[in-house]
Amino acid sequence: MDKDPGVTTGTLARRLGVAPTTLRSWDRRYGIGPAARAAGRHRRWSPGDVAVLEAMCRLTASGVPPAEAARAALAGPLPSDARTAPEPAAPDVLPLGDVRQECRGLARAAVRLDAPAVARRLTAAVESYGVVAAWEEVMAPVLHAVGRAWASSGEDYVAVEHLLSWHVSSALRRTGAPVAGPGPVLLACVPGEQHTLALEALHAALTERGVPARMFGAAVPEPALTAAVDRLGPSAVVLWAQSRATADPATARRVADARWGVRGARRGPSVVLGGPGWLGRVGAGMVWPGGLREALGVIRGPGRG
Repeated sequence: MDKDPGVTTGTLARRLGVAPTTLRSWDRRYGIGPAARAAGRHRRWSPGDVAVLEAMCRLTASGVPPAEAARAALAGPLPSDARTAPEPAAPDVLPLGDVRQECRGLARAAVRLDAPAVARRLTAAVESYGVVAAWEEVMAPVLHAVGRAWASSGEDYVAVEHLLSWHVSSALRRTGAPVAGPGPVLLACVPGEQHTLALEALHAALTERGVPARMFGAAVPEPALTAAVDRLGPSAVVLWAQSRATADPATARRVADARWGVRGARRGPSVVLGGPGWLGRVGAGMVWPGGLREALGVIRGPGRG
């Protein structure tokens, strides 16, 4: 009896529900390809090759990054009945610890790069719990887990982190229109600082509570900050520094010393320092809350109701 010639790439792609270009890409990047190749002929996939690909598809569908899935699929040998074996339960693809169930669903969607699912889950979290709980109990734990995975696994999680961050930012910005009113809270990253998501969460929480706020975003030059204080007369200025390298006490002091109003009745803002970069660098008269909930308590203190 002739040996089974195997199936073509097109036939196998249709069977697995993936694009032929995906199979070629997996072959090129991870070595998931036909074990035997004949020169000048279309590639043929043997039953053993198919079993490896089926394992690869199961793993990636459950949220495992392709590089990890390929290593696991090739680790075989797979049993002869691999095609009919029950599909394993989806693993926790990120080390999340004791968290809300919503975190696990969001993490799986993010690792799959499933943008619609990520957007739905983030919107549902904000609508169900409000900005503060959604940030502290759903968004931040998954963002931190992705960041740790990126640090330990190299480029495998770069796209995951970027996609998740973009959708978190989008969900936070949908909380409502900015609130008008005197004495707004100004939110800005210090010069050289590009991390804005925590500030965006604070802006969304202030907006949700009807507190006037102005978000200036990443890496705001010091002259622009002091000019904004003079123009807007803010009740508070929040300065975010993710790292010690960007947390400059001199910049914070000059912002705190900025004044507005008529001569003889000039006033200055309170300065709220946000982010881990300020550890050990909190100036006199400034506050460094431990998180979003604490920052809201400081900003909405006396006079805010």
